[in-house]
Amino acid sequence: MQIVWFKRDLRVQDHAALAAASQHGPVLPLYIVEPDLWQQQDSSTRHWAFIAESLHGLRADLARLGQPLVVRQGDAVSVLREIVNAYEGQTLWSHEETGNDWTYQRDLKVGAWCRDAGIAWHELRQNGVHRRLASRNGWATTWDRIMAEPQAKAPALAPLDCAPGAIPTARDLDLAPDPCPERQPGGRARAEACLNSFLTRRAEPYRWAMSSPLEGARACSRLSPHLAWGTLSLREVTQATWQRQTDPELSRNWSQSLRSFVGRLHWHCHFIQKLEDEPRIEYENMHRAYDGLRPSAPDSTRLEAWAMGETGLPFVDACMRCLNATGWLNFRMRAMVMSVASYHLWLDWRAPGLVLARRFTDYEPGIHWSQVQMQSGTTGINTPRIYNPVKQGKDQDPTGAFTRKWVPELAAIDDRHLQEPWKAENAAAVLGKTYPHPIIDHLSAARSARDQIWAVRRSGGFRQEAKGILTKHASRKTSRRSPRKSRKAAARDDTQLSFPFES
Repeated sequence: MQIVWFKRDLRVQDHAALAAASQHGPVLPLYIVEPDLWQQQDSSTRHWAFIAESLHGLRADLARLGQPLVVRQGDAVSVLREIVNAYEGQTLWSHEETGNDWTYQRDLKVGAWCRDAGIAWHELRQNGVHRRLASRNGWATTWDRIMAEPQAKAPALAPLDCAPGAIPTARDLDLAPDPCPERQPGGRARAEACLNSFLTRRAEPYRWAMSSPLEGARACSRLSPHLAWGTLSLREVTQATWQRQTDPELSRNWSQSLRSFVGRLHWHCHFIQKLEDEPRIEYENMHRAYDGLRPSAPDSTRLEAWAMGETGLPFVDACMRCLNATGWLNFRMRAMVMSVASYHLWLDWRAPGLVLARRFTDYEPGIHWSQVQMQSGTTGINTPRIYNPVKQGKDQDPTGAFTRKWVPELAAIDDRHLQEPWKAENAAAVLGKTYPHPIIDHLSAARSARDQIWAVRRSGGFRQEAKGILTKHASRKTSRRSPRKSRKAAARDDTQLSFPFES
């Protein structure tokens, strides 16, 4: 019996573990619902809702291959032991997972149990992230080679005499209410439709529109939750994009946008690789010189105001309310809201990072915690730049349409003062009544944060540790598929790809 353990890979297409297992015997496709995982601080109901939808689709796809998905609930080792006791000659297959610390510790326990029980566990790579990576040199070229490999074909499966089990609801798992009325739905069919619409209709303005909170909602790929939970493989997306790039009828705008998108597919794995190489960055500052810089216990009033979109900074509040209702923000707005939490509100990155982890439907721990630290200035290798939330509102929402949609309390404030309502002639009629006064002075808060961050960077020994971090985690030269471009253009692109701060 070949047990295929599905985790963040909820598909049958290009599923290396499923294809390999089918070559060695009858396959039992298994998903384990782990109640303890869903009690972790970075888990949320919107995550489970997306997964449950994807599991229903996966079960149907597997049934068409011959054997439906088997779902069991409980501790992973206990569930696997029960299945092993029911069958003989088991082998366990799965993809490698770079998850949070909880899943890492769980995998260590499963590995120890497999060794004790004499069960072989084959973990196969599903993206461009490498276990036990010795050096980042040549990483991008290797990524290209991995993405160019043939996709694993979905195999025929023999039916088993095994009860499929129920896919639990959020209520079954005792998950807290988490209304997200505009959340992207899960499932393979939705993933394929999203990829097709992006590559055939939506991607042309991607390169220029991705920074806009309004235009980006359509021009961005919106594939991130499907990549995070594995209803699409990264190889499928990459190869489909490469194929689209060969179309001789593509306009210059299309070509440039697709080129930028391929670059971001590289960066998807680049950031996950950081957590794979150094799991501690989920909890600890990447550069230890920043330890103790911010209070370890967050200011609960500031954290709550930020999380609920009640800071009195209109563009920040609009972004947080949008995230709460949709489960998604474009990359620039993600960077800005985290920057405001870390610099202007002076919150240690872990607490607001957990808020965002729960609210991003596309929560991918490797990308998330690497970015949270980068946007909080604690990596030691990225220049700390602090977003001006008023300037960002004026630049990225010049008509005010996005801000007005999510902060309707400002309807009486004229466009000229929308991002700074405290300057409006009728401010007294709005602030403190239907909309809060700013909880901080954003200019003085930014100055204070900048002084403290740069004081650390000038401290003794900082550069030496930063050099080690740079060697371990920094990207190298671009891959061979990247077009030739000037040094200035390359620097500009790299800055965008690394999700910059802007003052």
